Amino acid sequence: MIKIAIDGQQYEAEKGSTVLEVIRANAIKIPTLCYHPALKPSGTCRLCVVEVSGKTREPNTMRSCILKVKDGLEVKTQSNLVTNARTAAFKKLLQLAPQAKVINDLAKAHGIDLGPPPDGCIRCLLCIHVCEEIVGPGALTMEKRNGKSFVVPVEGICIGCGTCVNICPTGVIRQEDKEGTRTISIRDEIIGIHHLEPCEACGSLFATQKFLKYATHRAIEKHPDVKEHHIYCPTCTKLFSGRAKSFARLK
Repeated sequence: MIKIAIDGQQYEAEKGSTVLEVIRANAIKIPTLCYHPALKPSGTCRLCVVEVSGKTREPNTMRSCILKVKDGLEVKTQSNLVTNARTAAFKKLLQLAPQAKVINDLAKAHGIDLGPPPDGCIRCLLCIHVCEEIVGPGALTMEKRNGKSFVVPVEGICIGCGTCVNICPTGVIRQEDKEGTRTISIRDEIIGIHHLEPCEACGSLFATQKFLKYATHRAIEKHPDVKEHHIYCPTCTKLFSGRAKSFARLK
């Protein structure tokens, strides 16, 4: 058996094995993306770099997945050299796959600061304009973070209409209707969480309480409130409207 040092601890390893195999066998945390135990390692992602030193060499970084063990080898999985090399590797991967959430999550898990992650937003401002100029509430705004502008929610303003979701050209604003609740978000930030109301005719959950109240208030501002109100989904509204027109023609 061969003896190597990893982060100051002595470990035994079989001849011909790699440093990464020893690291994994001893449950030492190290990031990898391109490694699979059933395949020959390629070292493509460069995330598994370690600092290597010994009696006859200056410290430098090497990819642990292709580095073979040998007696007297000294390895560090955490150091300034490792952090710099690993950060560069993460940033190169993000250039290839800017929307890959797994890369940002893996970097965060290993203490690598990559700065603000790409979010898919092209800063077209459609969501901000439609919410303020067409719908009305103004639930979104621009905010500077680390010198870069981001679309962010204005707390407590969203009415859950989903117009920003529909108009977003890149899909970075998302809507999820689940178990009677609508959640609208951008990146990992919540724009609004709302209880959904059922249609009085068919029973389907279709609109938020806040939106229905807002729509009613806007209607009353423009027209006298002289009719009985019902909560109908768009499908039932069209159905009843069609029946009313048919009845009027028969008369």
